[in-house]
Amino acid sequence: MRSFTGVTSAEREGRIVVEAMAGTPKAELVKIFLKKRLAPALFLCGLPGDVGGGVVMNAGIGEQIVPREFVEITDWVDVLDLESMQEKRFRKEDLRWTYRHCSGWQPGILLKCGFSWPDQSDESIPRRVKDATRLRLQKQPLNLPSCGSTFKNPLPQTAGALIDRAGLKGFQVGGAQVSAKHANFIVNLGEATASDVHAVIEHVKGEVLRQFAVRLETEVKYLGRW
Repeated sequence: MRSFTGVTSAEREGRIVVEAMAGTPKAELVKIFLKKRLAPALFLCGLPGDVGGGVVMNAGIGEQIVPREFVEITDWVDVLDLESMQEKRFRKEDLRWTYRHCSGWQPGILLKCGFSWPDQSDESIPRRVKDATRLRLQKQPLNLPSCGSTFKNPLPQTAGALIDRAGLKGFQVGGAQVSAKHANFIVNLGEATASDVHAVIEHVKGEVLRQFAVRLETEVKYLGRW
């Protein structure tokens, strides 16, 4: 059976080129870019999950830095076409990239991703990654399991601020709770089920809509029937 984890890197034509199986943790990308003191380490250091999910979600952070989203570092993806059962490569320009979403490769299974960035080291990167990690530990509940940000930001507002203003920090169903540290995180206190998380999401959406007339859209994806 083919492994869905694994990563390699090389220097080519003035760029650091990384190839990673879709199930590879984003932390492995951080290690590679951080070792070379390259800018992608700064936005990647705060992202949970695997690289395939990062591409599918066009994962990123809110800070105004470069790069700040997966679209900026992705070159291509390899996909198993579910109709022909053949692998197909999609270049970055073949895909449609929007806020927290990447399409144009479906239907299929994402197998492998290619990333690159100019090999221009910045000696400040290790310090900035350390500072960013410390700040995120202070502001985000990284000590508990979660899916990261639950809702997309309804710009120019932020989902976390609206949920906080709605008085929903600490709201809990079963083992799932709106984090008291960052309202856009739903954390697992130990025994949370998918149904618990879903119930919290629906309650939050309902309250924000009722109080502020803002319809929140989930950043997390659902599998199965709900």
